[in-house]
Order: sequence, then structure tokens, then C-alpha cells
Amino acid sequence: MNDEIFEAYREAGRIAHRVLVTGASMVRPGASLLETVEALEAMVLEAGAGLAFPLNCSLNEAAAHDTASEGDERIFAAGDLVKLDLGVHMDGYVADTAVTIDLGDHGPLVDAARTALDAAIALVRPGVTAGELGAAIQAAIEGYGYRPVANLTGHGLDRYLLHGPPSVPNVGHAGGAVLAEGQVVAIEPFASTGSGLVSEASRAEIFGQVATRPIRLPAARRAFELVRERQGMPFSRRWLDLPKREIALAGLVRQGVLRTYPVLHDVPGSFVSQAEHTLVVVEDGCVVTTA
Repeated sequence: MNDEIFEAYREAGRIAHRVLVTGASMVRPGASLLETVEALEAMVLEAGAGLAFPLNCSLNEAAAHDTASEGDERIFAAGDLVKLDLGVHMDGYVADTAVTIDLGDHGPLVDAARTALDAAIALVRPGVTAGELGAAIQAAIEGYGYRPVANLTGHGLDRYLLHGPPSVPNVGHAGGAVLAEGQVVAIEPFASTGSGLVSEASRAEIFGQVATRPIRLPAARRAFELVRERQGMPFSRRWLDLPKREIALAGLVRQGVLRTYPVLHDVPGSFVSQAEHTLVVVEDGCVVTTA
């Protein structure tokens, strides 16, 4: 971590914060999910940054990995609980941040995730374990009467790498990774009215490259040329304006070149809230880049 890299993380965070604040103001009953997602993604690019992953826009029991599909006709409705999760990068240095917008009467659930995030950030310094952060998150969420989502975690960030060590759990346990000066970490508590465990839905609009292999199908080769420019960072199906796109994506997944990111959700009828910031661990604590 040198000054140039630190400033890249800070600039990515400033842009992410600004776009996310705008996004929260755009989420209202009757607004188009697709138009909102595309407008916010365009704001990131217009600011001179890159998208580290497609803007996640997950509703109600969905916790993560949903985004708009091409021609998506969904609109936000009264009563919805909407999570916007945004990733911005400057030359590969990532800011990952999320906010929950309440279009119903879910205020305490929103507060639970936000309070848990604040509690964890207050503990961050070199030498603190990930398990201690998880315990603080769990205590805060359970204090509101909800369940932390146990099988989702915060994560380390590195250049072009979205999910690296250390893993930061949303429940307490003994030990775990020890935070060190210079690490970049995204902490993201999820609070749920449901089971506190997420599972994969059939819907998947997000993909990411996981391998490089010889590709014979011409459509798949054209798609891969675009995909590899992402340097492993996830992308949306709607970003690929190619003939035979679906055949190409299916072939690349079948070959193990791409993986899918299915929507992750708790039980039907439940609600999940999320809060997230990216921070750099420094000698006496941390610097939150996305606040």
C-alpha cells in the first residue's frame, strides 16, 4: 500500500458513495428497476471509474446477486425492501458499498444492519480477529430481534480481486483471520426476518471468468474477448451486445470458463437488509473509503 494506491482506493470510494446516495433517492414506488440500475452504472462510467461488478439490486428476501436483466419490467413497489450494492474501481482498486432503501415499514431491520456495520468498524485495527468483528455484528443484529445471515460474509479486496482474504463473518466465532495494517476489507452485515441462511435461486444474470481454455465456438470466442477485459471481475448478461449471446454464455459456463452468480435469497416472505462499507486498515484503526 503506497500513497498512489491508497488514493486510488479513496477516489473509488468517493465516487461509489456519491453514486449510491443518488441511487437511494431514485428508488421509489413506480420507478423502473432497469432504468435505475442503468442510470447508476452510467454515472460510474461518466465519473471516469469502472464498474467492479454489475450494480446489485436485490428485493425483499433476496440478499445479493440480483441485477436488472435486458428488458426487465420490474418496478419498485410500496412495501419493498431494496438493497443497492455497488462496486467501483479505479485502475482495479475497488470500493464496495451497499445501502438498504425501505419502501415499507422495515425501519428497525434497516437499522439493525447499519448498527452492526458501525459496531464492526469501531473495532477495526491491526491485531483484531475476524471472529471478533463477527461477534459484534451478530450481537447488534440479534439486539434488534433479527437473525444475521450466517452464510454470507464480508471479504478482503485487492487489485481486480473482489473476494479475497480475510473473510469477515456475520456471526461470532473464536479466532479467524487477524487484521493487518494495509489490508482493504469490505464489511457487509445482513439482517433477516427469515432463517438467517441464504440459498441459490434459479435466476442468474451475473457471470465471472474463472478459467482460460481453448474455445472452438465462434460466438463463444467473441464473447470471451470481451469478458477477459474484465480481468476476472463479474459482468452482466445485458452488457454483452452480441449475436448468439445466450449460446455463447451457456457454452462458456459448460466449459468451466465462466461461473454464474445466482440470486441469493432467504425464505419466501422474509425480508433481508444490508449495509456495507470498504475500509483500509491503518496503524491506529481504519479509514472508511466509502463514507
